[in-house]
Amino acid sequence: MKHHKYLIVGGGMAADSAVHGIRKIDQDGAIAMICEERHLPYDRPPLTKSLWKGSAYESIWRNAHGLNVAMHLAKKVMAVDPSKKTATDDAGNVYTYEKLLLATGGTARRFPAFGESMIYYRTADDYLKLRELSQHGSDFVVIGGGFIGSEIAAALAMNNKRVTMIFPESGIGARVYAPPLAEFLNSYYREKGVTVLASETVKSVRTEGAKTIVTTANGTDISADGVVAGLGISPNTDLATQAGLAVDNGIVVDDQLRTSNPDIYAAGDVANFHSALLDKRMRVEHEDNANVMGEMAGRNMAGQSDTYRHQPFFYSDLFDLGYEAVGELDSRMDIVEDWEEPFRKGVIYYLRDGFVRGVLLWNTWGQVDAATQLIAKKTAHSSETLMGRITG
Repeated sequence: MKHHKYLIVGGGMAADSAVHGIRKIDQDGAIAMICEERHLPYDRPPLTKSLWKGSAYESIWRNAHGLNVAMHLAKKVMAVDPSKKTATDDAGNVYTYEKLLLATGGTARRFPAFGESMIYYRTADDYLKLRELSQHGSDFVVIGGGFIGSEIAAALAMNNKRVTMIFPESGIGARVYAPPLAEFLNSYYREKGVTVLASETVKSVRTEGAKTIVTTANGTDISADGVVAGLGISPNTDLATQAGLAVDNGIVVDDQLRTSNPDIYAAGDVANFHSALLDKRMRVEHEDNANVMGEMAGRNMAGQSDTYRHQPFFYSDLFDLGYEAVGELDSRMDIVEDWEEPFRKGVIYYLRDGFVRGVLLWNTWGQVDAATQLIAKKTAHSSETLMGRITG
């Protein structure tokens, strides 16, 4: 039985940030990190962004120098006993703790009927597998038109691959972007050489020799050297449920990131927190949230009592277009578009009952704070009051 003052389950960005948070308060307390992946903590965004634009693979690793952490890689925690303050991994090792962090992240959603012939893109190993396929193959299918699908389709196309995108929505990012922008992105991707099959689903996926054959619902067969699926993630809450913690679309935490057990914390993709800005509970699957929330969880585990009031922002790169955004982005909301140059540079506001709930800064940089403050003021707005309010 191995005792550590701080035990962290998970090895992603939130887990690594928590180590840094702990060490800012407690330089000596023993820390252990138990991680299912075989890799040390790394940054996830480069897997769909900079690594396809020439950055070295080695650039993804996070700096843990001198923080004195016991790393247990390729191990999965199977059970937590809050009463005994123990965690048991899949090799039968038992760890005891004083404070525990669940930074268990999420698991990529899958097509259970389609076997293992596609990459459910999420990890460094997924990147390495797709990179290897791209070095020999030229034709790729990307299933999904959301965050991951749109980025990886652009990444492959920028590396001179023939890409077909398949998704059930009417446009790329249609659940988030205003309909005219989603429609523009369809044509924009086609201009970049991507075959866009919108309002289409996949009927079957099979392997023929070295090729993978994707058959769409309307009967079209597409031969590919690799198939990537970006279907979103499901939060990894099984361990929290087993431990008797409150779970509701993630692990429920209070404003100090404690779960329903005061000695167990949660952070990152898996944590369901109360957004002070939006006055609602939410779960955020983006880098900024993982870094800021992870560090605060670490500080609080080490004795601080900080309140999580941060509203995470997120960003994306799509060929030579990009954005930053904050708040709620839902294409079903009332939307005000303020374009400086249509679909190339502008600001899109998302309103509910006249109040701004989210802001999309399209090729408009350095304005996340201004957008956050606009949401925080909780002032009623119309298209007239929003025009020209935030500019790049």
